[in-house]
Amino acid sequence: MGAAVFTLGQLAERLGATLRGGADKPIRGLATLQEAGAEQLSFLANPQYRKYLGDCQAGAVLLTAADAEGYKGDALIVANPYLAYAELSHLFDRKPRAAAGVHPTASIAVDALIDPSASIGPYAVVESGAQIAAGVSLGAHCVVGARSVIGEGGWIAPRVTLYHDVRIGKRVVIQSGAVIGGEGFGFANEKGVWQKIAQIGGVVIGDDVEIGANTTIDRGALADTLIGNGVKLDNQIMIAHNVQIGDNTAMAGCVGISGSTKIGRNCMIAGGVGMVGHIEVCDGVFVTGMTMVTRSITEPGAYSSGTAMQPAGEWRKSAARIRQLDDMARRLKELEKQLAAVTSGDNASSDA
Repeated sequence: MGAAVFTLGQLAERLGATLRGGADKPIRGLATLQEAGAEQLSFLANPQYRKYLGDCQAGAVLLTAADAEGYKGDALIVANPYLAYAELSHLFDRKPRAAAGVHPTASIAVDALIDPSASIGPYAVVESGAQIAAGVSLGAHCVVGARSVIGEGGWIAPRVTLYHDVRIGKRVVIQSGAVIGGEGFGFANEKGVWQKIAQIGGVVIGDDVEIGANTTIDRGALADTLIGNGVKLDNQIMIAHNVQIGDNTAMAGCVGISGSTKIGRNCMIAGGVGMVGHIEVCDGVFVTGMTMVTRSITEPGAYSSGTAMQPAGEWRKSAARIRQLDDMARRLKELEKQLAAVTSGDNASSDA
């Protein structure tokens, strides 16, 4: 597939941007401010990269009106350069597009329903009662379990596994290695012996969801695990059984969500966050990286735990002081008692 070429004028029209420069200038790709060449488009979204703008060699740059004032090169002036970059990125995406049809090596159950426009890759397995809707791309070595459903326009990368009774909405993207509908971690203990609990729920995933590589979403123990519309999950996230995630919530890599936790809409969960089970997080919460969430969050806002990085010597001093906090608290309480006694004595003398 040849590289895409657009004129600067065409890109401006697509974005509804104000064009400053030659409308006929060819643009063959996107690049950073530091690396862009004469036929590439760049963007300035983060103020810390503004220092690179003066020496930028890009054919044009996506800029806000304020940043464009001091820039002498060609520009597309937009309200949100990062959003504009996101839209244009799809024009230059060289991801292969699979042709419709079923590969000869795929294994398809006789009662599976596959739309003729879907693409089923080499060695994929589609089990009994599964349904693959129009425009779905199912990559090589994927497994779609019994009675599972993939909605219209889904893109499933190679080596994705969907267990039985998984229902996926429209336009869902799932990256390689993801496992959806695995058995939740449920066991009952009797005198030190673990008895497995059958996980008889399923997984329901809404429309326009993206799931990163090697992320796992367990099936429900009784009811379904639920992932709302527009949810974005990074790589290597663990979502346990019966978790519910509200619409348009995003999670970065290595987040771990314990069973039966409910997370609201429009939340942002940064990398490495852990959440205990059976708690609720309301809408509009931002949890910073490596935070351990041990109780429900009922008010929108930002939440953090742990300590930030510091030089090792300073950290050791801080850790030593943390170990002394309990003793310090007891001593402070004793001093408060002594002070209260002295104050009480003084007041008694004054009254006399």
